[in-house]
Amino acid sequence: MTVATQMSQVIATVQSAAATMKTFALETQDQQAKQSFQKIAQSFDDALKELEGRKQYIEDEEPQYKQQ
Repeated sequence: MTVATQMSQVIATVQSAAATMKTFALETQDQQAKQSFQKIAQSFDDALKELEGRKQYIEDEEPQYKQQ
């Protein structure tokens, strides 16, 4: 498994986790929990930006890893 493939899997996992937190935030009536879920989702979104940038760097440096 290439590094680029692993990065793609990590990105998908973090996207899923962020979506779950956003769903929890929408479904809960507890305002404190809602804020916590939203904060966690934002952290995941920030991490996604970093991971996607890293994946792009890998693909730029090693063109054979570029996803078709």
